[in-house]
Amino acid sequence: MSSKVHQNRNCSEVTEFILLGFRAPQKFQILLFLLFLVIYMVTIAGNVSMIIVIQMDSRLQTPMYFFLRNLSYLDLCYSTVIAPKTLANFLTKEKKISYNGCAAQLFFFALFVTTECFILAAMAFDRFSAVCYPLLYPVHMSHKVCIQLVAGSYTCGCINAIVQTCFTFSLCFCQENRLDHFFCDDPPLIKISCADTFVNELVLFIVSAFIVISTTVVILVSYVYIFSTVLKIPSTQGRNKTFSTCSSHMAAVSLFFGTVFFTYAQPGAMSSPAQSKIVSVFYTLIIPMLNPLIYSLRNRDVKDAVKRILCEKCCCQ
Repeated sequence: MSSKVHQNRNCSEVTEFILLGFRAPQKFQILLFLLFLVIYMVTIAGNVSMIIVIQMDSRLQTPMYFFLRNLSYLDLCYSTVIAPKTLANFLTKEKKISYNGCAAQLFFFALFVTTECFILAAMAFDRFSAVCYPLLYPVHMSHKVCIQLVAGSYTCGCINAIVQTCFTFSLCFCQENRLDHFFCDDPPLIKISCADTFVNELVLFIVSAFIVISTTVVILVSYVYIFSTVLKIPSTQGRNKTFSTCSSHMAAVSLFFGTVFFTYAQPGAMSSPAQSKIVSVFYTLIIPMLNPLIYSLRNRDVKDAVKRILCEKCCCQ
């Protein structure tokens, strides 16, 4: 009984966490700060530009670009949950984050990342409907259906965020508060707990695997049907045009799901913090930066929309 009282007392003593981040000499910390700052600024510029272009151009008011605008918003949000604190920690010796701040960071990160998984699956379903059932596409992907898919994605993200945050912060951390990571995430938090973490690790693995596998199945099945339909198109130009509209989404899906699966949905996710940090940089900072470039550089509609907006601005002047 006394040991439990002592453990509970120690649990209450942890009021903040120390984010160890990237262990390197100070001069390299400055270089990392500059590198991460450039990445974050490009992320903001790219995603905000994508949102503005889609909002302003009437020809982009279609389900595909509705989802793409939401994807840009999510990329902007979850990179912003991580990047400012990470940048600040590069310049300070005391890399601290409060207990409540850590819980909030974990919650919003889990919310936006999980939502993005389902948005990417919805985008695959949208391409499947457009390619395989073009005549029924307006019915399958009506504005109401698109809103329902986005709302459902956020609902799933919110449920996962609540589950992960509640399970993780119900753990006892005693006096160990050093996280071997650059932001508050489930694996490093579970690792420093002094309580039995078997249930938490099991929940993290099952929930993450379910999210990744279920959304991946939707994406794979959609593209199997898409490819089988495209191969039946007699015109080479028609096949190339259809493939080009799907290639950007395939590239974004491969990058995102590959890194998320490596970090969360495999049994060894807890055992390699150094590798997890490197992989985490990709899906928290690099991928949100690359997505606008992937969708704009490989998308003729977006490039044409940018040209039209720029021409209108020039004509107005």
